[in-house]
Amino acid sequence: MNNSNQQNNSATLSHLDSDGDISMVDVGGKTATTREATAGGQVRFPSEVYQKIKAADGQTKKGSVIQTAHIAGIMAAKRTQDLIPLCHPLPLDKIAINFEYDDVNHSINVSATVKVTHKTGVEMEALTAVSVACLTIYDMTKALSHDIVIDDIHLLKKTGGKSDYSHTRDAI
Repeated sequence: MNNSNQQNNSATLSHLDSDGDISMVDVGGKTATTREATAGGQVRFPSEVYQKIKAADGQTKKGSVIQTAHIAGIMAAKRTQDLIPLCHPLPLDKIAINFEYDDVNHSINVSATVKVTHKTGVEMEALTAVSVACLTIYDMTKALSHDIVIDDIHLLKKTGGKSDYSHTRDAI
């Protein structure tokens, strides 16, 4: 694993050591601070399916789409370390998940904000919460159509730690 590309990557990728081997980041020397991250994503539907879901206020034969996705997103954030191999287990202080109907794009937009006071950030927890909430919406509505698209899952902002970040469309 000692080629020059891997050597260059190890300087910029936090989960590679100096030899290019996979490594969990050592946060032992860091100071615990309040850290917060917000992620977003959307589930897009064919127009007629979106109208049907919105008219039923998200109620399906399986139950409430939004309530089920809300619980799934919270559970996912809490289990991120079990899903993503190099994530640290974190004692999360807050998980807030929001859902918004978007008539223009025929979508349900999902956002998740996760907060912790710890030595490492919660970006992955926020992204995992959004991803699983979106997957749950898909699962709850797939009987209506298989032309449903989960799209645009991304970090919106993070604060705390070494640097803050705020998403702009130009960054992609």
